[in-house]
Amino acid sequence: MESFELSIRSSMHHIGCGVLSMLINADGGGYHGSTIDGAKDHRYEFIEYRDKKLLTALGPVTVKRAYYYDREHRTGYCPKDRTLDIEGTSYSSGVRRMMSKVGAYRPFGLGHEDLYELADIRVSAKEVERISQTVGGQAEAFHAAEAAASLLGNSIPIKPVPKMYVCIDGTGVPVVKKETAGRKGKGEDGQAKTREAKLGCVFTQTGIDREGRPVREDDSTSYTGAIETAELFGRRVYQEAMRRGMESAGETIVIGDGAAWIWNIADEQFYGATQIVDLFHAREHYWNVAKACFGQNKDKLNQWTEERRKELDDGRPEEVIDAIHHCSSLPGYNQAICEREIGYFEKNKHRMRYGDFRKRGLFVGSGVLEAGCRTVVGQRLKQSGMHWTVRGANSIIALRCSILSNRWEDFWEHRAAA
Repeated sequence: MESFELSIRSSMHHIGCGVLSMLINADGGGYHGSTIDGAKDHRYEFIEYRDKKLLTALGPVTVKRAYYYDREHRTGYCPKDRTLDIEGTSYSSGVRRMMSKVGAYRPFGLGHEDLYELADIRVSAKEVERISQTVGGQAEAFHAAEAAASLLGNSIPIKPVPKMYVCIDGTGVPVVKKETAGRKGKGEDGQAKTREAKLGCVFTQTGIDREGRPVREDDSTSYTGAIETAELFGRRVYQEAMRRGMESAGETIVIGDGAAWIWNIADEQFYGATQIVDLFHAREHYWNVAKACFGQNKDKLNQWTEERRKELDDGRPEEVIDAIHHCSSLPGYNQAICEREIGYFEKNKHRMRYGDFRKRGLFVGSGVLEAGCRTVVGQRLKQSGMHWTVRGANSIIALRCSILSNRWEDFWEHRAAA
């Protein structure tokens, strides 16, 4: 059965190639006359017809193209390449779409095998990588242009929502050595091994359930991210929120883990928004104290952390701070850790009023973003043995953000219409 299936598929692809070749060459090669005018006073003369080998989703075809040359500026091109969207490439747009999507999900070395197994397309792992980077850059440019247009009021009107959430986090991506030159790291040699990918997600909330818990609106989550400075990322995530209709939202809430750069972005780009430290991250900080001060005394450790959990859940961080201060009388007191965590709670206590936040029906955890960091970044860029360039990592992040934000079709429809 399998041999019949694959044999028939190969035959149908062969027939399809013939039909496709007839269709794309029905224009006789895209001849536009003896001369054509180009931009910036360029004038191109017809020179000859040139064939181009093109790999399509049905197999290889030969494209006949009229070639024009500007003798004054010594430049030439084939107008038909632009029409077919094959300038500078020997892959059709359909094949590039498949290659980039496989590259977004799978290691390149496995991706090219998948293409052969599933679509009978023979390309190398390096070609999958190269096309993924190119298409990733194009997807990034498209989504950035859409986001920038929203600042000019050119976006499609969006139905107002009661609450919009902007969640921000960062996660390390392993990179090649040249990308960490001069950067300090936590390793024994003091050299950084990773670069931080900053990720933002935007989602909306329209109501609460019967127990008064907030409910995220279905299919409302969109992602944006890159390895870049906090300043650039701040503008990026602000534009994404504006594209999603932040101006018409009843309330904007920023959730983060307590890192200073996150709250700097919140203050600068989302002034007036409610700021919330992710509850689960906040819990980790009193646990750091517990493990340092109580060591292997599990009973005391569990009792102490349970008390802190109740205090924090109720939105009483001052009591957590007092409890850490009281640890100074313990035999295993670790001054450095306790002072560090006291500072953390002091700086963020106004973002830890979880009792009040819950009464207002707000989310107090960034589980959506935590899952996003794993899904968008971790599952693809942090596999064993991987080391990226910043450009390569950003191209894959752009592809995955586009796909996981349900904007993949928008990007390709835009390409087809351009």
